Amino acid sequence: MSEELLNFLISRRSIRKFRPDPVPDELILKILDVARYAPSARNSQPWVFIVVKDPEIKKKLANVHVWAKPLENAPVGIVVACNTEVSPESYQVDCANATMQIMLAAHALGLGTVWLQTLRNISEIQGIVGLPKNYVPVAMLALGYPDERPSPKKRKELKEIVYLNRYGSVFVG
Repeated sequence: MSEELLNFLISRRSIRKFRPDPVPDELILKILDVARYAPSARNSQPWVFIVVKDPEIKKKLANVHVWAKPLENAPVGIVVACNTEVSPESYQVDCANATMQIMLAAHALGLGTVWLQTLRNISEIQGIVGLPKNYVPVAMLALGYPDERPSPKKRKELKEIVYLNRYGSVFVG
């Protein structure tokens, strides 16, 4: 079973092309239920999830920068935002954890996602989805049934990124 789970983690891909089929609300809520179990500093759970189905709102979000385009044709968008007053030092990491949980839960249910950067466009995204100033959008996700099967991208070798005790000390394992 553990090899199966490790292969599951390795098999997740960023999906940028989606079938037009709607995603049932029950699946979206199941995914977000998993996300709320993500780790956060002091268990602060500073996140909120804005589910975006409205085509006009998705289009506005898809146009905040060139790499956000997959959102326009995805059946669902999700904005993951964190309350900076609840988690001032770690909100970005807390919401990154929740975002990864969403991506893995979606993958487990046969759905695809792609992480769309938000930190260059905070106030614009806040305005589009009505977030208060103390809620920073840490990520947007396009979500839907995949209409592509991307090959895995090349990864760095472990010897290039793993050290023992101190940077530069070879880990021979």
